Amino acid sequence: MAFLRSAVWRVFSAVRPPLSPLCRTSTRSYSSEPTKEKSVPYEKTLKQEDGASSGPTKPLPRSADAVVIGGGSLGCQTIYHLAKMGMTNVVLLERDRLTAGTTWHTAGLLWQLRPSDVEVELLAHTRNVISKDLEEETGLHTGWIQNGGLFIASNKQRLDEYKRLMSLGKVYGIESHVLSPAETKDLYPLMNVDDLYGTLYVPKDGTMDPAGTCTTLTRAATARGATVIENCPVTGIQVRTDDIGVKRVKAVETQHGTIETPCVVNCAGVWATKLGEMARVKVPLIAMHHAYVVTERIEGIQNMPNVRDHDASVYLRLQGDALSVGGYERNPIFWDEVSDKFAFSLFDLDWDVFMQHIEGAVNRVPALEQTGIKSTVCGPESFTADHKPLMGETPEVRGFFLGCGFNSAGMMLGGGCGRELAHWIIHGRPEKDMYGYDIRRFHNSLTDNKRWIRERSHESYAKNYSLVFPFDEPLASRNMRKDPFHQVLTEQGCMFQERHGWERPGWFNKEGPAPVKDYDYYGAYDVKRNEKYKYDELLGQEYTFDFPPHHDVIKNECLSCRHSVAVFDMSYFGKFYLTGPDAKKAADWLFTADVNKKPGTTVYTCMLNKRGRSEADLTVSRLEPGVANLPLAPEFSGDAYYLAIGGGVAEHNWNHIKTVLQDQGFRCQLTDHSENMGMISIQGPKSREVLQEVLDTDLSNEAFPFSSHKVVIAAGHQVRAMRLSFVGELGWELHIPKDSCLPVYRAVMAAGAKHGIINSGYRAIDSLSIEKGYRHWHADLRPDDTPLEAGLAFTCKLKSSVPFQGRDMLEKQKKEGLKRRIVCFTTDEKVPMFGLEAIYRNGVPVGHLRRADYGFYIDKTIVTLSVLE
Repeated sequence: MAFLRSAVWRVFSAVRPPLSPLCRTSTRSYSSEPTKEKSVPYEKTLKQEDGASSGPTKPLPRSADAVVIGGGSLGCQTIYHLAKMGMTNVVLLERDRLTAGTTWHTAGLLWQLRPSDVEVELLAHTRNVISKDLEEETGLHTGWIQNGGLFIASNKQRLDEYKRLMSLGKVYGIESHVLSPAETKDLYPLMNVDDLYGTLYVPKDGTMDPAGTCTTLTRAATARGATVIENCPVTGIQVRTDDIGVKRVKAVETQHGTIETPCVVNCAGVWATKLGEMARVKVPLIAMHHAYVVTERIEGIQNMPNVRDHDASVYLRLQGDALSVGGYERNPIFWDEVSDKFAFSLFDLDWDVFMQHIEGAVNRVPALEQTGIKSTVCGPESFTADHKPLMGETPEVRGFFLGCGFNSAGMMLGGGCGRELAHWIIHGRPEKDMYGYDIRRFHNSLTDNKRWIRERSHESYAKNYSLVFPFDEPLASRNMRKDPFHQVLTEQGCMFQERHGWERPGWFNKEGPAPVKDYDYYGAYDVKRNEKYKYDELLGQEYTFDFPPHHDVIKNECLSCRHSVAVFDMSYFGKFYLTGPDAKKAADWLFTADVNKKPGTTVYTCMLNKRGRSEADLTVSRLEPGVANLPLAPEFSGDAYYLAIGGGVAEHNWNHIKTVLQDQGFRCQLTDHSENMGMISIQGPKSREVLQEVLDTDLSNEAFPFSSHKVVIAAGHQVRAMRLSFVGELGWELHIPKDSCLPVYRAVMAAGAKHGIINSGYRAIDSLSIEKGYRHWHADLRPDDTPLEAGLAFTCKLKSSVPFQGRDMLEKQKKEGLKRRIVCFTTDEKVPMFGLEAIYRNGVPVGHLRRADYGFYIDKTIVTLSVLE
């Protein structure tokens, strides 16, 4: 037995040679024998008593509608929900026993409150499944314990964050209470409250048991006809190429037979990348050691709530009359050589790494200082670049779905995500807005970039318990994709945001350049911290729930656009061409608006899924026939279209279009020229005067009307000019070949100098666009909204007879009447809002904000929300 304080002393006194930078990895430290059950805080695990594999527990069927691979939390939840939704010819394959990989040793915590409305809903479903549904269906207890959760705030900002969580939770009926230090002491007598600012208490949080949960899930699934087979490792995935060249899942291979199937679900956790390689699918996750220690008995700890002390980066999980203590450190150990033979096994705990959690735990519960350690639990977990799961159908192979990369939250997110994944598989799309988890949120150039995966996953892990501020940006793996204006804008003080790997302008600092530097791992692994890092300093100043300190800078960018003229670099936009014999048919089907107006016309439109929900909003320009001149004009005969799409969702849009083209059998080509062109938008009442000096064409209303485009000469260079606006002002976009970008930009800035032209960024665009009531996809317009609900009926060609995807659902909704709609409000009081705040009517919560920003021209806070009719 070792006391916690003794463990800390042992680490401090040890003398060990330092590890070389980034090389704190392990290839050997798991035990060769299965770990003893007492090492984890559960009465039961599912490993075989004799430790020997006896072959598959059931015969393999010849075929299945879907094969789920991986018998952890996600695999079991997915097959349960597939069966419950009526797909019963499904098989789950587990290479060892259920939970053997990472689920068996998970802490099993469930916190109901998260800074996301979708995640709150996902967690609520998990809680219902575990605490109620399964027991009603099977008569078995899953091991759910409702002992409550307590979030610790050591400062005002942290408590403000908790109050935001509480506000959102009220909308969903989640009971929570802000407690004073004295009230916290009454609730948790063993807690030190001397340094507390306050706490948030959630009485119905709790803990789950991995073995009990997974056993009950599979029992319920098999009762509906599903098949669960253990001791059956997958050795290969067969992929076929269909008549139009599309790769599709064909079968799953094992040493004991092959199962023909059109659908594979990768729920293999840490091993998901290796499984993906079998089908040549990229799975961007990385394995790390993740640990906790289990204490001996603590007198008086019984029935206490679980604790999250974010500022100390530590959690305390109640385990009967003891505690499990864990957290997220700045220097986690990467597991680079993932072993296929790792089952019911653990690593040796590295106290050099873990000790940083001990002092926080002892400070919060002083009784721990004299409490022994019963066992250490250090196992692998999979982590991703943004600390969110990887879900959905992969871009590379149709029928290959992901349900992995859960960042140590697979138990608590499993129920909600299992249901959404099942719906995705059966109906083609999830019910909820799952874009934040969709594998297509990442650009294809990043998903096999080892530097990006490693750096971003490290930063997300290290900052997991950090405050979530509205304007935070990552420091890891920056400058992955830079447009031609990047250097000149950096020199002018641009504070860049990272989106989709691109560096896009956020706002412009008046104190000079603030370049983004290489990632320093926050000083971990003996990497030297970046010094005199202006970008990081300015970013840190934005860490507030009040109006940010650069509020007036963004105000100036907005009002310059409203009163004079501003230039926005929007080069990160996706820029696609749709051509081919069936291009017109495809455009009619894909886009809600009539894009087949005369050539030279640009149309704002939506794309929908089969349920009539929005998959995108974009502009589509019908091209005039002529000589090919890439990247401004592709080679085509018949009809061709130029698609300009917000860069943050370009990969999602690309894959949506490709999927529809494949499903409908359209003979089309979709080509991506995003990297070959820059794009600047010149907006404001003076924009015509500025551009008339630069472009060789008449910019009058008659000659160049709104929603039109043409190829023109700008400062001696060919560009495609479009009269459009994302900010609600007179203006034009210039789509410019890469090599011509800087000459054209300099000509625009020179012509605009006498008008006071300035650079502006996306913080200004966000404000200007909400002021005009324009929608942002995945902000106030989401994939669970229809255009009718979003006030975008004008984008739908419902008065024509032309069919388009989702039209039948819109017509049905229009006939039945809207049950909800997205609306906009302003507040008389000048208060900062950022989205997700609860809305009360007569003291009762009736909804929450989706998007919020300050409108500088009208001098009010503006919000959008979805309200019931």
